[in-house]
Amino acid sequence: MLDIERWQEILDTIRKNKLRTFLTGLSVASGIFILVILLGFGQGFKNGIAQEFAQDAATSVWVWPGTTTKEYKGLNPGRNIQLRNSDYNFSSELLAEQIDLKSPRIFVRNISVNYGNEALVYGVQGVSYQFQEIENAKMSSGRFINYQDEINTAKIAVIGNKIAHDVFNEVDTPIGEFIDISGIPFKIVGTFKETEDREEERIFIPITTAQKVFNGGDKVNNLAFTLPMAENFDDAVANSIKFKSQLLSNLQQAHTVAPDDTNAIHVWSALEEAKRFYSLTDNIKLFFWFVGVCTIIAGVVGVSNIMLIVVRERTKEIGIRKALGAKPWSIVGMILHESIFITAISGFVGLILSMGLLELLGPNIEVDYVVNPSVNFNVALSTVFVLVFAGAVAGFFPAWRAANIHTIDALRDE
Repeated sequence: MLDIERWQEILDTIRKNKLRTFLTGLSVASGIFILVILLGFGQGFKNGIAQEFAQDAATSVWVWPGTTTKEYKGLNPGRNIQLRNSDYNFSSELLAEQIDLKSPRIFVRNISVNYGNEALVYGVQGVSYQFQEIENAKMSSGRFINYQDEINTAKIAVIGNKIAHDVFNEVDTPIGEFIDISGIPFKIVGTFKETEDREEERIFIPITTAQKVFNGGDKVNNLAFTLPMAENFDDAVANSIKFKSQLLSNLQQAHTVAPDDTNAIHVWSALEEAKRFYSLTDNIKLFFWFVGVCTIIAGVVGVSNIMLIVVRERTKEIGIRKALGAKPWSIVGMILHESIFITAISGFVGLILSMGLLELLGPNIEVDYVVNPSVNFNVALSTVFVLVFAGAVAGFFPAWRAANIHTIDALRDE
């Protein structure tokens, strides 16, 4: 009867050890899994930010007017600033050495757009021939506005792919077709594509045509510039900040705006905004690393604890091994082997599951500011090896304790 009870006790101990080992391994695997998934989404966030900025040229600087909020040189606040051709020409000439591409833009309003008997509700914008590269629009067919179109006040139009698909789906190509803008025929000479459908719901015409034909006078709504690429990102940001400061100062003087009135004239730099967002993504990545590493540390502590329990429950076995001549390092190796085995198997299981999940679902994830979450396999694999090393360190101290148990004390243990 005593033998049966003893064997039952031994079996219960084995079951408990297996359960503890399983739970510890699960903790380690979940730590790697969470870390890889978090790093994947950190990279996805960075991809999304890069895609957002890919819509325009990387070094673009945009200007648009606002309303003054401060009294300055006898002028009351509340004045609406209106940009004009003179602002564009003056800024382009004064800062010519710092500018790569440039274009004014005007939004043509209070007009009707028709194709045959169909009324179109797409926006019409007057731009310069260099606007295509500033906007980073890719031509699908035909051509964009050129310099001669501006000089000759040509009545031509370039439309987005979405307009081409929605309106001109019954013809082989919209190139050569005519649309009426407030009763004036404009010939379509090209179609362009953008990264988002809403960016393709635009009709571009020459800026000179927009101003002369539709009574725009010399008014413009935006000024757009790009700067030459620098040797590195930090230099490019510094050049952009310098250009932005000079441009804003010149326009404030031209329109008699207080230097500290931030609402009168707005200047936006893609590079400055990119740096701000990239700094944010880096901080998010650091936070993800912190959360993931804390989870892994919890798993490693669990490994250390389970090894302490294993040593405690195998004290008599260790005493017998030492009595039979086992060396201390063989005892250490026995415990370390189990510790490394748990962390290695658990780590690789977590790695395989997380990488597999990102591989399957990542390319299909495309929400705001998150595109194709992924993680560098070498980084993830290195993390697992670090985890295995940490598991070995965690198991070493219980193993060293086991190796230093006196043989007589171990044999007396119950």
